[in-house]
Amino acid sequence: MTGLQLTGITKRFPGVLANDEVDLSVSAGEIVALLGENGAGKTTLMNILYGLYSPTSGQVLIDGEERHFTGPGDAIAAGIGMVHQHFMLVPVFTVAENVILGAEPTKSLGRLDHRKARQTVTDISARYRLDVDPDAIVENLPVGIQQRVEIIKVLAREARFLVLDEPTSVLTPAEVESFIEIVKGLKADGKGVVFISHKLGEALEIADRIVIMRRGKTVAEVKPSEVDEERLAELMVGRPVDLEVHKEPAQPGDVVLSVEDLVVLDHRNRRAVDGVTFQVRAGEIVGVAGVQGNGQTELVESITGLRPSLDGTVGILGADVTTLSPRQIHSRNVAHVPENRQESGLVLPFTVTENIILNSYYEPPISKGIQMDWGEAQKRAGRLVKEYDVRTPSPDVLVSTLSGGNQQKVIVAREVDRDVKLLVASQPTRGLDVGSIEYIHARIVEERDQGVAVLIVSSELEEVMALSDRILVMFEGKIVGEFDESATATEIGLAMLGEAGGDPA
Repeated sequence: MTGLQLTGITKRFPGVLANDEVDLSVSAGEIVALLGENGAGKTTLMNILYGLYSPTSGQVLIDGEERHFTGPGDAIAAGIGMVHQHFMLVPVFTVAENVILGAEPTKSLGRLDHRKARQTVTDISARYRLDVDPDAIVENLPVGIQQRVEIIKVLAREARFLVLDEPTSVLTPAEVESFIEIVKGLKADGKGVVFISHKLGEALEIADRIVIMRRGKTVAEVKPSEVDEERLAELMVGRPVDLEVHKEPAQPGDVVLSVEDLVVLDHRNRRAVDGVTFQVRAGEIVGVAGVQGNGQTELVESITGLRPSLDGTVGILGADVTTLSPRQIHSRNVAHVPENRQESGLVLPFTVTENIILNSYYEPPISKGIQMDWGEAQKRAGRLVKEYDVRTPSPDVLVSTLSGGNQQKVIVAREVDRDVKLLVASQPTRGLDVGSIEYIHARIVEERDQGVAVLIVSSELEEVMALSDRILVMFEGKIVGEFDESATATEIGLAMLGEAGGDPA
C-alpha cells in the first residue's frame, strides 16, 4: 500500500499500557481526523510516528516499507512533519530564519544563503496561499500567521505526511476558516494529513475519515457522513455527553471585582494591558475573548497578584488589592485557575494530595502550629478526589501521571473548595476532551449560581459564548467591545481582530 501505516502499535510504560494494538493509516491526498479523550493514547501514538518514542511492538510503514525511527530527524527524512499545538518558533528570528533553522542553505565558504532562505518561504507561501512575509519578525506576527510559519517549516523539509496537533485551538473564527482552506489545499496537493482535535465540528467538516481512540485502543473508524457531534462525543468518552452549557439567566449582585484604568507591562516592558476598566458582579460570568497575545495573560496575572501594574487599580469587594501578593489576594476569597496547569497550577513531582493542599497547608485544620496534620491532608484530598471525580488510582500518586482533564480537576477542586467570592479561570478547558470540558463547565456555572463572581479568559470563542453572561473583547491590550448573550460569533470574532466591536466597555 502507498501511504503511511501504523500497524499493531503497542507501547508500554511502567504500569501503563498507552497504546494497545493500534492501527492507523493515511493516504496521499487524504485527511484523517484522530479523536479521543485525554489519556486515550493519541499523543503517544504520534510521538511514535515522529520518532520520539519507539513502539514496544508494531510497525510503521511508508509505501509498504517498514521504517525504524530513532528520533525526529529520521521521521523528517522519511517525509513526516509535525505542527505542534505549542509553536516551536524563535520569537526574535525572522520567518525565513525560523523556517531554515537546522537545515540552513549555504553558499561558498559555508556562508548562510539568505536569498535562498527567503525564496523558499516565498515559493511555499505562494503555492499554498499562505501570505507570509519572509522578513517579518515572528514575535510581531498574529498567532494565526505564526501557525502558517510552522506549516512552511514542515513543507520546506518536503513533508509528505503532516500531523496537525490541535491546530485551531488559538485561532479566531475567521482564522479557522482560512486554516481549513489551507489544509484542504494541502490535501489537493497530495499531502496526507492527520488532524488531531477536540473540536468535533471541525473534524466533521474537514476529514475524509475519523478515527476514535479510547483507553489506548482504536474503538471506531467512521466517515463524517455517518455521524454527528453527539455520536462522536459518545464514541470518545464511552457514554452520552451533553455538549450544551445549561444555565439560567444571571442574577448579578454587588460588585466583587473592579478594575480601573489598569496598565500592565509585558516581559519586554511594552503595554500589554493599556487602560482597561471593567467590573464583575456576584452571580455573573464575565468572559474575556481575544486572540492569544493581546494582553489577557498579563491582565489575569495582575488581578491575581502575579504581575505588578504600572498604573490603575484592582479592587476586590471594595478593597484596593493592587499591590498585594498572590497569597494575600487568595486570602480575600479569590480562586485562580491558571492558563498553564502544568507550569503554574501544579507541582508535577508532587502527589495529588500535596497539590490539593498547596494553598491550605499553612491553615487549620491541616496546619497544627509548626507541624502539619498529614491525616487531615489525606482526608481532604480523598474527599475532593471523590467529589470532583478525579480519575486516579490513589491520591498518593504523582499528579504528573494524570491525564490533562484530571489534572485540571485537581486544580479546580483545590481552588473552589472554600468560601470563594471571585473565581478567575484562564483557559479553563484548554487541551481537554469533551467529557472533561462538560464537567469543568458545569462546575463553573455551579459557582456562579452560588453567588460567586466569575471571570473567564479563553481563546476559545465557543467556550466564552457558551459560559458568559457578558463578553469583553481584548485587542492590543484594550477592551474594544462589550457584548451580551445575543451577540454572534461573527460580531465577536471581528472585534477580536480589531475590525469592529460592540458597545465600548
